[in-house]
Amino acid sequence: MSALGTVFLQTANFIDAAYIVAFGLMIYGMSGLTGPRTAVRGNQIAAAGMAVAVIATLLRKGEFHGSGTVWLILAGLVIGTAVGVPAARNVKMTAMPQMVALFNGVGGGAVALIAWVEYRHHFGGDWPLRAEGFELFGAIVGSISFWGSAVAFAKLQEILPGRPIKLAGQALINLVLLIVAVASAVALASGTHSQGLFILGILVASAALGLMVVLPIGGADMPVVISLLNACTGLSAAATGLALSNPVMIVAGMIVGASGSILTDQMAKAMNRSVPSIIAGGFGGAVAAPTGATETGGTVRSTSAADVAIQLSYARQVVIAPGYGMAVAQAQHAVRELERALEAKGVTVKYAIHPVAGRMPGHMNVLLAEADVPYDLLREMDDINPEFSRTDVTLVIGANDVTNPAAKNEPGSPIYGMPILEVDRSGSVIVLKRSMASGFAGIDNPLFYEPKTALLFGDAKTSVSEITAEVQAL
Repeated sequence: MSALGTVFLQTANFIDAAYIVAFGLMIYGMSGLTGPRTAVRGNQIAAAGMAVAVIATLLRKGEFHGSGTVWLILAGLVIGTAVGVPAARNVKMTAMPQMVALFNGVGGGAVALIAWVEYRHHFGGDWPLRAEGFELFGAIVGSISFWGSAVAFAKLQEILPGRPIKLAGQALINLVLLIVAVASAVALASGTHSQGLFILGILVASAALGLMVVLPIGGADMPVVISLLNACTGLSAAATGLALSNPVMIVAGMIVGASGSILTDQMAKAMNRSVPSIIAGGFGGAVAAPTGATETGGTVRSTSAADVAIQLSYARQVVIAPGYGMAVAQAQHAVRELERALEAKGVTVKYAIHPVAGRMPGHMNVLLAEADVPYDLLREMDDINPEFSRTDVTLVIGANDVTNPAAKNEPGSPIYGMPILEVDRSGSVIVLKRSMASGFAGIDNPLFYEPKTALLFGDAKTSVSEITAEVQAL
């Protein structure tokens, strides 16, 4: 490259223009994530924008012309690509929430490492207070996000129990850890001696706080937790961007932080729970439910694929309510085939989507989009609930907690007040389950014992395929 070309590439105007192009591509790409038909293209456009931003940052710092640093950068890119691409391509849809939690945590961990590097770079020298303050804030929040995401991953992967894990004096312990982290940051920013002790105090106390905050949260609250930790990662990245005067980190971090905060608020409202109550410790834990009877002596009624097929084939409207059980069984393609078989018989089929069904935001939407289910058949909770009174049969596939009428009828229930899919208003309800085990909230579901409800036991994919074969044979 000629000297003139090198100077041109490093001019402020060129680099600023590249940043504007990058931001435009990222925001435009994210707008495509609003629907499954445009999601893939949106991801590709946003990725192209990030690539432009990375190149512009390297040109801004002149890293392409260093003798040693460029090889470290290239090594990082190669290692990250070698790990990230296979992980993203090979992950099962049932494990997608774990991957989201893990990858999100890596972002927070990167921010904490940047703070450590900046501390080492300015050790014994002049570290501007403004930059130092943002950097230390990013270190605290990023560490909390990294270690909290690690716990969320472990709970979703069932390395740790999904139930809340609490210690005596949990709130006091968390407060002490927060005070230690903030006090260490203040002491470090004030130029106190033994600076190494205080930077370690920040990172260790924040790490412990991240663990202690998420451990008491039950599996049923995990979608909200993942969204909240995602927002924390974005805020920490934006703060670090302000410290480093890096427009990419500022804009990307603010977008992630803002969108994660909005999503967290919406999901908490969908569960009728406040974010502070979730952080204080939520319900959740896979425990066994009664095998055949409730406290009131109700019993469950089992059915067969042939009987279900007859009910569905002669219905006017059928609503399918998918949940995590469908994801576990990878039954989305079988469900799509059943929908087609019913539509061929003139039956109207719709899908009821609860905001927190599954283990992450939009989990059911992603699964059904993978099976090419038309997007206009998907109905959000508020839209589908008025339809249940006009529905002949509702087919519940692994959606346990989000269809539990205890949320409406039992004030003493842990989920009381949570908006649910009101499937109990349908003419009849068919529930596909492996066993009588409870959902992730760890509580029994009175829906199973209602006279209008019948349970079809077995693997959801196998059960749905058998129902489809029976429907086609009628």
